[in-house]
Amino acid sequence: MSAQLVPSERLQSSNKVLFITHLALGDYTYLQSCFKAFSEAFPHLKIHIWVDELRRTSDPSKWVHLKKYALYDWLDACPFVDKVYKQTYSPELYRQSISEARQQDYPLVVSLATLRPHKYASLAREISPGGFVVGMKKRPGLFAIHHHIAYRKLDAFLDPNASPQSGPHISDTYADWFYRLFGLRVDQPLRFPFVDIPERWRQYAKEQLASWGFPRTGNPSAKIVFVNTFAKNKKRCWPLDRVVELVKSFQELDGWQNAFFIVNSMPEEMTRVQAFFQSHALERVRLFSADDNFFQLPAILEECDLIISVETAIMHLANAVHVPVVALMRQKNPEWAPIDISNSTVITTEKRSDWVKDIPVQPVIAKAAENALQ
Repeated sequence: MSAQLVPSERLQSSNKVLFITHLALGDYTYLQSCFKAFSEAFPHLKIHIWVDELRRTSDPSKWVHLKKYALYDWLDACPFVDKVYKQTYSPELYRQSISEARQQDYPLVVSLATLRPHKYASLAREISPGGFVVGMKKRPGLFAIHHHIAYRKLDAFLDPNASPQSGPHISDTYADWFYRLFGLRVDQPLRFPFVDIPERWRQYAKEQLASWGFPRTGNPSAKIVFVNTFAKNKKRCWPLDRVVELVKSFQELDGWQNAFFIVNSMPEEMTRVQAFFQSHALERVRLFSADDNFFQLPAILEECDLIISVETAIMHLANAVHVPVVALMRQKNPEWAPIDISNSTVITTEKRSDWVKDIPVQPVIAKAAENALQ
């Protein structure tokens, strides 16, 4: 029997719920399945999501990229998410969003924030002074009085560090949260990531490949390889020099001489990436950035034969579009490996202290070729 934290009576009597998160694309790739299962179990509850921007800043020069966060496109297209708070990237907009949320008079607020959870306990209660508020709670230090005070604002709490019973993957952790919160079972097959790509973006991807001169029919040796070396954390990035070595090594392999390469860049890095590749004479290499809409990314990924990515959302999206992926990872977070074992190859650093940049090209080439030719 489930000892759920949110009473069934509260779930049945409420008409909406606000989830507070500091979502990254990788988080949502797996949490999306939980939100979908929640919407199907409680169809009378409208799901609202507060996306808290951890990079919130008073510097206007940084707002242009923060306000275009790709996750917002994905959430806006999600049929089971009714409202998204996405203007939290500046202190002023953050306060305005709180005022807007308070007017909703939420009967139920759930914080899924694991970083500084005491802060989000206070935020949840500020948004919903009279509602049922549940959030994450980490054991505070003896003298962290403000943490103790913040946690007292919760009607119920969840320990984010408790190990899930169903498995070690991050999707198991998220499913376990929803079980402990709502008594909701999200079984293993339902935890697999998915992305519903609108047809307009599928057509965009085909037109983009055609404009690059990348054929999709008539030449089985003209494989398309998508390469992503970027992550928000520099410890998870791979140097662009390795991409040059990777492409040249691929083009020396039997069956790969005619391969095409799409090198991904974050929009804010594109100028630097363009300058770098202009100084290297590489054939059949094109640069890409999803600078207009999130769905540009999965639409392009879906057209590829192989994806090589550092440990970021792209390796999970590869599973969602069912394209083989070679994932370059540190040893520190094995729970974040791609979930589709049969379609994924993980290459980890030799030492736990190593960064992704310490992974050489040759094992990547060997595994990539082996993966793609199966």
